[in-house]
Amino acid sequence: MTRPNILIFMPDQLRADAIGCFGNPLAQTPNIDALAARGTRFTNFYANHPVCSPSRVNLMTGWYPHTQGHRTLTHLIQHDEPNLLKYLKTGGYQVAWAGARGDVFAPGVTEASTHFCGWTVKPQKGQMGMGPQFPEDSLEYKLFYHGLRQGDAPWLDFDEACTQTAIDWIHAGSDQPWCLWMPLIFPHLPFEVEPNWYELFAGTDFPAPIPPTPGKPKFHDALRASYGANVPAELWQEIIKIYYAMVSRVDSQLGRTVSALTSCGQMENTVIVFLTDHGEYLGDFGLVEKWPSGMDNCLLQNPVIIAGPGVSEGATSDSFAEMVDILPTLLELAEIEVNHTHFGQSLNHVLANPGNQHRQQAFSEGGFTMLETDLLEQPQGEYKQKGALQRSQPDLVGRTVALRNERYTYVYRLYEEDEFYDRIADPEEQTNLFNQPDQTNVKSQLRDEILNWLLATADTIPWSSDPRFPRVPNGYHDQL
Repeated sequence: MTRPNILIFMPDQLRADAIGCFGNPLAQTPNIDALAARGTRFTNFYANHPVCSPSRVNLMTGWYPHTQGHRTLTHLIQHDEPNLLKYLKTGGYQVAWAGARGDVFAPGVTEASTHFCGWTVKPQKGQMGMGPQFPEDSLEYKLFYHGLRQGDAPWLDFDEACTQTAIDWIHAGSDQPWCLWMPLIFPHLPFEVEPNWYELFAGTDFPAPIPPTPGKPKFHDALRASYGANVPAELWQEIIKIYYAMVSRVDSQLGRTVSALTSCGQMENTVIVFLTDHGEYLGDFGLVEKWPSGMDNCLLQNPVIIAGPGVSEGATSDSFAEMVDILPTLLELAEIEVNHTHFGQSLNHVLANPGNQHRQQAFSEGGFTMLETDLLEQPQGEYKQKGALQRSQPDLVGRTVALRNERYTYVYRLYEEDEFYDRIADPEEQTNLFNQPDQTNVKSQLRDEILNWLLATADTIPWSSDPRFPRVPNGYHDQL
């Protein structure tokens, strides 16, 4: 088989349970569902970090966020660090990045890692988004709710321009195997969408979100208190409806991209990877958005689907997998040798036979130490309140590691009480069992496994060596 083309379609902030093929009868995602029908869907695939940039860097390097300190929105991939796109480029692939989303690579690394990045169709500046529609002291503002965009015509925003650019690039063709990365913005908030997508859910009553529960980390209470009032059930319904409409819009953009592959005769030799960087609270526990030390399942379960040549069709894998596994999977398919230490495990044995076991558990991490407070972001606008809360109470965003296996979730928190959940009896992880006297041995074992993981993945030794005794010129060196 010739080396396959690779399409990485990556929405932002997409909950797994907002997709039809992941068990939601209210979702309207026919194109994502069709992709799952011709590929393999993963039910226990987890993001390694709950925030955009660290998760995307983690995807591109095969490193956990802590391995080389890629734990912030502003510590991106450097020239001397490995990344998936650069591997593919140097390995003979034509590499394209539809759009110009700059939250992954340090200056200059994008150009070194791709043949094309940017637009064939540029987004219209006035249609990138509506902006806040409610006053700063309102619940709507604090919950990032904007509502319906004006007019019935599709907006030429970032995602639409990205989709049109990707379709143009596919139609342009390539005489080499190619990789096309489509990192979208939506369904990341703010919650806004065109009326035609919203109308898909006219008359739909969504289940109420998970209510606030005791035993959760302190940031839950702090964020709810920052809203200044309880959120009415009607507003949660409206936010959820807008979000689902945004997901349907993304689904349509996937469908149009896949149709371009079909019309160009490239479907049969293209591996399509559908995944996100992290999820969204969407009202669960009385919260929206995400949090750097949030380890809740709704933030970390990743709705990964892989389809294409050599991939089992209509299949489901229940084995655990992690974001770090994408890099070795794709490089193996591309027949490119990896030349750096990473922590991923190729999924290709699972794609060939979904019954194969992959991992026994999955790890996720996030947060900061008190010493890093000055490095925390200082956002403005609708994010200003969230950023101020992190900087004024850094213990709310302390470093955290979560371990999930078939039966349990254990969350180790540096500055507050740990969490322990029975995933079978409590799949939504609402009841923290940490202080219950039973299961002491299990909790101790899981905590030890977290320690072992941290030690095994703490850093990497570069594969290029320095001379042990470099020659040093004699004398003063002021001019060097």
